[in-house]
Amino acid sequence: MTISQGTPAPTAGTIPAFPTATILGYPRIGPRRELKRALESFWAGRTTAAELEAVAADLRATTRARLGALGLTGNSAVPAAFSFYDQVLDAAVTVGAVPERFAHLVASDGTLDLAGYSTVARGAGALAPLEMTKWFDTNYHYLVPEIGPATAFRLASDRLVAEVAESVASGVVPRPVVVGPVTFLALSKAADGAPDGYEPLDRLDDLLPVYVALLERLAAAGAQWVQLDEPALVTDTLRTAPDALAAAASRAYAVLTAAPVGAQRPAILLAAPYGELRESLPAVALSGVEAVALDLVEGSVPSGLTDEVRAGLAAKVLVGGVVDGHNVWRADLAAAVERLDALRALGAGVAASSSTSLFHVPHTLDDEGHLDAGLRSWLAFADEKVAEVAVLGRALVSGTDAVAAEVEAASAALAARAVAVGVRVDAVRERTAAVTDADRRRGDVAERREAQAERLRLPALPTTTIGSFPQTVEIRKARAAHAKGELATDAYEAAMRAEIERVVRLQEELGLDVLVHGEAERNDMVQYFAELLDGFAVTENGWVQSYGSRCTRPSLLWGDVSRPAPMTVGWASYAQSLSDKPVKGMLTGPVTIMAWSFVRDDVAKQEVADQLGLALRDEVADLEAAGIAVVQVDEPALRELLPLRREAHADYLAWSVGSFRLATAGAAPSTQVHTHLCYSEFGEVIGAIDALDADVTSIEAARSRMEVLGELEAAGFSRGVGPGVWDIHSPRVPSAEEISELLALALGSVDPSLLWVNPDCGLKTRGYAETEASLRNLVEATREARATLGAPVPA
Repeated sequence: MTISQGTPAPTAGTIPAFPTATILGYPRIGPRRELKRALESFWAGRTTAAELEAVAADLRATTRARLGALGLTGNSAVPAAFSFYDQVLDAAVTVGAVPERFAHLVASDGTLDLAGYSTVARGAGALAPLEMTKWFDTNYHYLVPEIGPATAFRLASDRLVAEVAESVASGVVPRPVVVGPVTFLALSKAADGAPDGYEPLDRLDDLLPVYVALLERLAAAGAQWVQLDEPALVTDTLRTAPDALAAAASRAYAVLTAAPVGAQRPAILLAAPYGELRESLPAVALSGVEAVALDLVEGSVPSGLTDEVRAGLAAKVLVGGVVDGHNVWRADLAAAVERLDALRALGAGVAASSSTSLFHVPHTLDDEGHLDAGLRSWLAFADEKVAEVAVLGRALVSGTDAVAAEVEAASAALAARAVAVGVRVDAVRERTAAVTDADRRRGDVAERREAQAERLRLPALPTTTIGSFPQTVEIRKARAAHAKGELATDAYEAAMRAEIERVVRLQEELGLDVLVHGEAERNDMVQYFAELLDGFAVTENGWVQSYGSRCTRPSLLWGDVSRPAPMTVGWASYAQSLSDKPVKGMLTGPVTIMAWSFVRDDVAKQEVADQLGLALRDEVADLEAAGIAVVQVDEPALRELLPLRREAHADYLAWSVGSFRLATAGAAPSTQVHTHLCYSEFGEVIGAIDALDADVTSIEAARSRMEVLGELEAAGFSRGVGPGVWDIHSPRVPSAEEISELLALALGSVDPSLLWVNPDCGLKTRGYAETEASLRNLVEATREARATLGAPVPA
């Protein structure tokens, strides 16, 4: 196998040159969330599909130009990784894996237009969308394909091929990015009606010809390299065992590399981000792929290799992911150079890269001029990371002397960070060091249940919501005006109190039992707290994609954390003063604040979690003192941070659960502590959910039609539980009949005395019309269920 140093299309059997610097992906939502706005306008019917396509084309062109200007030059350096919604959905649509319930949306040639694509993602009317869950250990959500024995695979979309041709026509030969076949099937779920024991990975041999056809089309469009993402190979937590995944990879890539590079296929970069290749390393090393991308942030340079595996790796280009694509801290370039040198010692050609796609981080620090200069010097967003990768690429070509100034500047910034004021606060460290096991324990569960029943006097199947209510345009405008100093604090607070009163009155009119204040004053369930806690900073334009058009703005957790003053008590107290029904105090839990922030990388996560737990403990105490009887501490990210290796689970669950209990264990027996979890496959953390020791746990369950309840029942879960009966991530309004069906499923697994009725998640992203209609149906279905149980219906 010879490596071509030129740029023309390779002849058969000649491997095109791989760039010395690249990234595995780039933010696709747009620096000003242009794609978000275009999508939502299209969904609302205000713009056409052609107009949406034009925005997307402009974004792709801008990305190509920007990456070239930052130093990603030469063929295949720029990844073509655009998506209108989700890369896994894109793979499903490409291979024709559209569920039968959407068959009427598919054209005779197998294609799905943007309206149909959006319906599969979001649902419509009675059509439920694909299930959504977390992408490995990130805060990104992917759509779960449904694959059955009868799923007819075919090359049904040429969108990626067209995007490659678009890029080539602009003068940039890109590297198209596709979810690899093993990961695609390993992350899929069995379609309804599939026989017991069936796994989507059983269909690998049927799927591979479609990938072969796609590779040929990509080559014809001008792609010289293609990136196949196979993160399933770095974890042992999927349904399929690691050795079976390794065997599947060996089989898949034997097929995909059977044809010579050239007209029949591009050269293949197999990317394995988010962890370390272990069980699958021999299969990958001995496969015919021409390059392998290794995550050297979460993993390490392979060692202890057999001669055969070492020789296999030496015959490939090894792409060292030495710049963290999953966090925002500036790279230690000196250490990165050392890792690349260690990789080169394996005898392979080496390139520098990000460890993962950069769509997990914001676009650029150029938009963050308000940040403290010192803090800013410690950071690197996507553009800055591209520049770091380019520096490392130059070091590979010209030696470290050629980049000495850049390496020295990075080292100086790291040294300054270590001694900066606020990075270490002795009083905070001393308080966490003094925590004992007793600080993490509440009283007897039965005694608490009795005390809470006496205090709250709730009916059977109590109804509630998760916390937030719709954030109207008026709310957002008021908050923005207040932040800019254009609206006085008194006027702003009056507007928020008016909205809180509206939310409370609406809930009373609907007949809900435990109310919320709606969180009108909160820009985000994490950022709100970050702005009130020491040790955090917030960005102005640091948006990242969470799913579809949904973006979040993670805060920067850079120093030791403490609470200078109460954060939620005034708003909760005001809401409670408006009603005789209990109003929940709403807090975000320590693990979720960590997971949904860019958390510091210079301190153990356990220490950070306990600092947050203590700050929240103080807040719980102040809420109780103000007369709040129900406090919800949300931990939707508990499963999200679960390590991708089972060997690390026990330690993680111990400290993550411990931080939650530290936050809540000071509550009185008569105070009902709730928590909320969503976007998770809960089976692996059922024990931890129980160990949280919350009195009531609400859980996302509507899209999966209560799948989690079997796991809870099998685990003997005996606490209050509210499996969601309304999927709020879809614009659909569920009927009372649909909710009744889900309630019947829930009652089949949960003791009625423990069952709560609630939506899947907060209602911030929904509109008031659909919210009111859906909650009316929820209350109606609950009243019917109470009547079936013979339980009294509250007046």
